[in-house]
Amino acid sequence: MVKLDILSDPICPWCFIGKTNLDRALEQRPDHPFVIEWHPFQLNPDMPREGMDRRAYLEAKFGGKDGAIRAYAPVVEHAAQAGVTINLEAMQRTPNTLDAHRLIHWAGIEGHQTAVVSALFRAYFTDGRDIGDRDTLADIADSCGLDASVILRLLATDEDTQLIRDKDASAREMGVNSVPTFIVASRHAVPGAQPTDLWLKVMDEILEQRAAEE
Repeated sequence: MVKLDILSDPICPWCFIGKTNLDRALEQRPDHPFVIEWHPFQLNPDMPREGMDRRAYLEAKFGGKDGAIRAYAPVVEHAAQAGVTINLEAMQRTPNTLDAHRLIHWAGIEGHQTAVVSALFRAYFTDGRDIGDRDTLADIADSCGLDASVILRLLATDEDTQLIRDKDASAREMGVNSVPTFIVASRHAVPGAQPTDLWLKVMDEILEQRAAEE
């Protein structure tokens, strides 16, 4: 098997689009060689723990309402092409994603990591839920086969908070400055929301190489 490490943030629209494109490729290659692991990267590591009003955040980041609209125009375009639903009207808050990343980490221990990542993307971008809210995270955990009461107890502590921050810092030290970033076989970094066709080509090359070696 080939390790595919994915650095992402559940409030990153390009990560949502990139995952959707990858998922389509995986569906077309049921014998794909990838073992997938998700890793934390916070787009807004200095975001207040309670998050902030999304409109205020975007206008401050992009220099006003017009700047925010221009910045999100290519996101909307590529999301439509990928068949991804991004409900901008429903998204009221920009959360701090530290707790969401802790949930993703715990889901990985239980073997439910990709399911939780998918649920977080849908909750934020499609349903407009606040994925910085711990009750919301526990509900998402429950929907993916995790014990919500255990998750709530863990979220009330600092368990693995420093681990997530250290992993985020390590990614930046390696030169990662945007997400999604895909790392194939611990050697090849593939940045950005790549199209489905690229992933099909990568998988086919790996499978062909494997067949030649057997």
